Amino acid sequence: MGLDLEVRGLALSYPAASGAGLDVLDIPFFRVAAGETVGITGPSGSGKTSLLYVLTGIERPRVGAVRWGGMDLASLSQGRLDRWRRHTVGFVFQEFHLFPGLTALDNVLVPATFDHVAVPGWLRRRAVSLLADVGLADRGVPAARLSRGEMQRVALARALLSEPGVVVADEPTASLDAESAAIVADLLLSTCRAAEATLLVVSHDERLLDRLDAVRRLQGGRLIEQPSPAPR
Repeated sequence: MGLDLEVRGLALSYPAASGAGLDVLDIPFFRVAAGETVGITGPSGSGKTSLLYVLTGIERPRVGAVRWGGMDLASLSQGRLDRWRRHTVGFVFQEFHLFPGLTALDNVLVPATFDHVAVPGWLRRRAVSLLADVGLADRGVPAARLSRGEMQRVALARALLSEPGVVVADEPTASLDAESAAIVADLLLSTCRAAEATLLVVSHDERLLDRLDAVRRLQGGRLIEQPSPAPR
């Protein structure tokens, strides 16, 4: 099941050469319902990836609260936060981050190696099932021999391995050709909706954004509500 997100009074800044802080995010309030699919768009350099990192605890905000399912990430120690993120959040990146020498199946199973000395059979069977779900039958092929579209399918299967309540995708279709991008968008939405996972997508792909429940534009560090997307 997906988790609801509530953000209040969030601010993020980075040190600047002048000595003054460079303000990146200023978000008084932001809410996402459990199981909702939400897009975040905006110009390059507007802080979209930084926002994803703050929302998933990779970066700590200067001030403010980020609550998933009512739990404030600021209340967690670094170790507990890392474990929470590993079990609760599935990441899909533009550049896949696969190990070229590992098979598709072994790449999907990489997150399991943090919690298990030997990957249990039930988890291996889940990985095989996920690869089938994303249309990759040859699970023994090395990642280096896959097309970019196939690599992104493996990355999606890996993101879903732990049955996360939250899936975060950062430009998941940006480096793909139009046909592969459409396939990946279909799989991303169908698998997340089937799992009832909450989905946050950073993207400039209008074809993908138009299929989400809501879209926010990040501008001047603030999230601005976009017009409702066309009915799917």
